[in-house]
Amino acid sequence: MSRADEGRLIHLAKKREREKEDIEKQLRKLEEDKEKCKVGITSKFTANYETMEESVKSKTYGLVSLDDMKNIQKNEISNRDLQVARGASSSTSLAKDSQEAREKEEHVAKHTQKRVLSFAYEDEEEDEDAAPIVPKKRVGMDPTVDTSFLPDKEREEFLRKKKEELAAEWRVKQNTEKNEEITVAYAYWDGSSHRKNMKVKKGNTISQCLARAIEALKKEFTELKACTPENLMFVKEDLIIPHFYTFQDFIVTKAMGKTGPLFVFDSASDVRIRQDAALDYGESHPAKIVLRSWYEKNKHIYPASRWEPFVPSKKYGRNFDDLSDL
Repeated sequence: MSRADEGRLIHLAKKREREKEDIEKQLRKLEEDKEKCKVGITSKFTANYETMEESVKSKTYGLVSLDDMKNIQKNEISNRDLQVARGASSSTSLAKDSQEAREKEEHVAKHTQKRVLSFAYEDEEEDEDAAPIVPKKRVGMDPTVDTSFLPDKEREEFLRKKKEELAAEWRVKQNTEKNEEITVAYAYWDGSSHRKNMKVKKGNTISQCLARAIEALKKEFTELKACTPENLMFVKEDLIIPHFYTFQDFIVTKAMGKTGPLFVFDSASDVRIRQDAALDYGESHPAKIVLRSWYEKNKHIYPASRWEPFVPSKKYGRNFDDLSDL
C-alpha cells in the first residue's frame, strides 16, 4: 500500500469519528430537552392542584355552612379552569416542541444509518480527484486461434440472407420450369393399346393430365363420357402413380420405375431412344390410362399383374445415373 493510500485512509477515519461525535451530541441534547418538557408539565399540574387545596382550606377555617363550602369550592374550581385555559397555549407549544424534537431525532437516526451503509461511496466521490481510476487494459485476441465455431452475429446474419436469396432464386427457377410445356405419350388401355400424345406443363398434376385425356378420348370411347379423373388410373413403368404428383416432381428427382426412369425429356438420358429422337422415351413405353373397374377385373392377368402402387422411398430397377452412363 502506498503512502497516499495510507494518508487517505487516516483522513477518512478521522472524518468518520468527527461525524460520530456530532451525532452523539445531538442525541444527548434531544434527550435533555425531552426530560425538561416532562418535568415542566408535571410540576405545573401538581402546583395547580396544591394551590387550589390550600386556598380552600384557608377560606373554610372554623365553622362553615355546607352551602358556603360548596360555593368556595366552586369558585376555586372556576379559577383553576381559567388558569389551565390560559396555560393551554403554553402546553400546546410544549407539545409542538416535543413533536419537533422526536422528528429531529428520527431524522438524525435515519441519516446516521444511511451514512453507515453508504459512506464508502460518498467518500470515494469526494476523494475522486485525489485518486483517479486507472482503466484496465484489454488483452488482445490471438489471431492464430480458430474462432469459426464461436457465435458470430454478423456471420450468421450474412448466412441467413444468403440462404433467403438462394431460396428465392430456386423458387423462381422452379416456377419457370413448371410453366414449360412437354409432350407426353400415353395410351388408353382396355386390353389393347390406343396411343396418343398430349401437351402439358411440367407443373400439371396427374389428375389434370387425366382430365385432359378424358376430353380427348370420350368421343371415341363411350365408357369415358361420364368418367372423372378419380375413375382412372395412370400407370407408368408398371407403377400406379397417385393423382396428386406433378410431372416436375419426377423430373427433378429423376424417379425410377421398374423398367427405367419415369419421365425423362432429354434424349441423352434415355437408353432405349432412337439416336435421332429428342422426345420422351414414352415413344417406346407410353403411360397407360386405365379404368379402375377394368383393373379390378383383370389385375390377375398380365400386364396388370405387374402393376403396383408407387412408393417414393422404394428403389425400382437400376439407378438412373447407371442407365445414363450406358
